[in-house]
Order: sequence, then structure tokens, then C-alpha cells
Amino acid sequence: MADLSIDFAGIKSPNPFWLASGPLTNSEYQVMKAFDAGWGGAVWKTVGDPVINVSSRLASLDYRGQRMIGLNNIELISDRSIEDNLREIKEVKRKYPHHAVIVSMMFESDAQVWREMMKRVEDTGADGVELNFGCPHGMSERGMGSVVGQVPEYAETITRYAATETVLPVIVKLTPNVTDVRVPGHAAMAGGAHALSLINTINSVMGVDIDTWKPIPDVDGRASHGGYCGPAVKPIALHMLSSLYNDPSVGVPLCGIGGIETWRDAVEFMLLGAGALQVCTAAMHYGFRIIREMTEGLNDYLNQRGLARVQELVGQAAPRVGDWNDLRLSHSFQVVARIDADACIGCNLCHIACDDGAHQCIDRVPEQVAPVVREEDCVGCNLCSLVCPVPGCIEMVPVDKGIYETWRQREARLQKLS
Repeated sequence: MADLSIDFAGIKSPNPFWLASGPLTNSEYQVMKAFDAGWGGAVWKTVGDPVINVSSRLASLDYRGQRMIGLNNIELISDRSIEDNLREIKEVKRKYPHHAVIVSMMFESDAQVWREMMKRVEDTGADGVELNFGCPHGMSERGMGSVVGQVPEYAETITRYAATETVLPVIVKLTPNVTDVRVPGHAAMAGGAHALSLINTINSVMGVDIDTWKPIPDVDGRASHGGYCGPAVKPIALHMLSSLYNDPSVGVPLCGIGGIETWRDAVEFMLLGAGALQVCTAAMHYGFRIIREMTEGLNDYLNQRGLARVQELVGQAAPRVGDWNDLRLSHSFQVVARIDADACIGCNLCHIACDDGAHQCIDRVPEQVAPVVREEDCVGCNLCSLVCPVPGCIEMVPVDKGIYETWRQREARLQKLS
């Protein structure tokens, strides 16, 4: 068995899978049930001045029979009292001393409020706190949530309020609703953050019912912008995660969030720099039981790779993600499409896609099932292989042209010649 345990900014847990702050971490019953199922940690639903929520609160993006590839919510922070939350957090930590319990927090920009609350959270025995600088709806209109994460000065100030008043590790949860996530990340570190977590939800309007003309989710005929999450946001999360990990001035551990549904997703996040992982939508969709497949799959993967500890994965692929100007140009390296005629079913989707949406290099041949690629005209865009319904039928084959040149190298060469 591989060692799945982690030490994340001083927070230890039996595996890297934590439940993210949200509806599924709203009570001791839920968190205890999750720990019994095998989750390594949980970030408690954001504690703050209790709010009154609305109904309804969730809407999903479904695509071709697959439910909830994206989820939008307009729910706010905990609508339960601070006292009730802290009492239950203390009880969970008492019963599960070896699991990670992190308290998500959101309060007004008042140093005294933060001083008091950090001490109260410490008294619960919690392992750390996560400052919610990412919620894009409701709380942002009240001067909290993503409005803090979008203004570096605010992020630094409030982080300092929290970090200077506690011995607990302070994690700052970043909003993706910015141009460059590194800017608020640097601000949080300047304020004393011990770690960063990302991404929080993406600002969105989920849709409109075209029969009733009512926006979704429907709150008595009205709606609001909300937070978007789920499998559909994973590429955005991976980009922001890798941009922070690859920044040499970011010297704190990163917790990956956004569309993690399987152990394969978990491996991708860790390879790009995540030292811990938070899961929300997938556990809401399928229940806490998915943790078994996640931990078993991750363990098997580590064993197959000959890795003893899960932390050996962290950041291994990150250096391969960088500036476009450092990629090899197509005159020095490219791929071309090759169609397996025996596997082809003659649907001609590759021909149609290439002819209408790409580079017109796939021809239909009379009395022949499989189209033919004119390799001399193929630019290796991948579109044909992406639309092909038969796995492995279209292979993108590397063609190394014997030279190595990136855009940056090309510019330097031309500059030298001039």
C-alpha cells in the first residue's frame, strides 16, 4: 500500500481528499459521516454572521444525457449560528482527532472581529482556517467574499488580521474572477497566509427557461448571478493552479479545487502542484461513497508507478506548462492524423469537421469506408481525433523535422541576423 497521508502547511490527514466548504460540510452529522466513509479532511461550511438564504438555490448544466457537468449555486454562507457551528466543530475534532478539520471563515474587515473569532476557532481544536475570499454572489455585494479577493490590498489586510491572531495555519481561498490569480495570491502571502486554495466558484448566470422566460434558478420569478463549479471548470482550475505553482515567488503549498471527480482528476491536480485536494460537486452528486474509488484508484496508480508516497506526485508535470513562446513551432515539430481503416465505421465526422472547421485535409474516397488524410496538408490540430466516436481510430503521430525552434528562439535568431 502506498502512503496516502499528507502534511499540508502543518495540517495532517490520512489522505489528500478533503471535502470543500459547502452544503455538504454544514453539520457535524455530515462531516462525521464523510470521515466514516474515508474522507481525509473537511473544510467546514463558511462561518460568519448568519444569513437568511433563498429558495431555490441550485441549477445545473446538463449535456447530452450527462447530469451536472456544471453546477451553479446562489446559496450563501452558513445560516446557522456561530455558536452552533463552533460547538459541532469541536465535537467532530474530539471524535476524529486524526482527520483534518479546517474552518472556513468570512467576516467584515474589522481587526477586533477577526481577533475574537480566531481565538474562538482555536478553542475548538480545529487544525486550520480557510479565509473565504472567493464567494462571487450575495456576500460580495456586502463587501466580503470575492470583492476581497479581487482587491489585493483588501486581501492582504484581512489575511493579516487573521494570521497575526492565531497559531493555526491560515489558508486563503482565492477567487477565479480575476485577470491574474497570482496577484491576489501574492497579496495573501504578504498578509501572512501559510497556504492558498483555488479555485472558488466562477461568476455565472446559469440560464433562462425559454418557455416561462424565468432565469434559473428561479426565486419567485427572479434570479441572480451565482457561483459555477463542477467538472466543467476543471481546465480553468488547472490553469490557475499551475500558474501559481510555477511562479518562483509563491513559496506556500497549494490546495487544488475545481471539478475533481475521480482519482485521475486528483492525479492531474497533484502533478500540476496541488499538495491537497478539495471536492464538492462530485460528492454532492454521487454521495460520500465516491471516496472509496478515489483512494483505491490513487493507491493503485502510485503502486503502478513505483511511488511510495502520494506527495511524490506534487508538481512533477508543472514545469511542462509554461509560456506559449517556449513551445516548438510547427516548422520544427508537428503531429499528423492517421486513420485506422480497419477500425473506421465510416461516419465521416472527421471529414466534415476538417472540411468545415479546420484545414480541409481529409478526403472521402468513393467505395471506401475510411476517409484518407493528406498528411502534407495536415497541421495537426487534433480536431478529427476529438470528434471521432471510435477510441483509437485516429492517431496523432509525431513528425520530428530534425530541428528545434521556439518562437522565442526564432525571434532571437532573426534579431541576430538583422
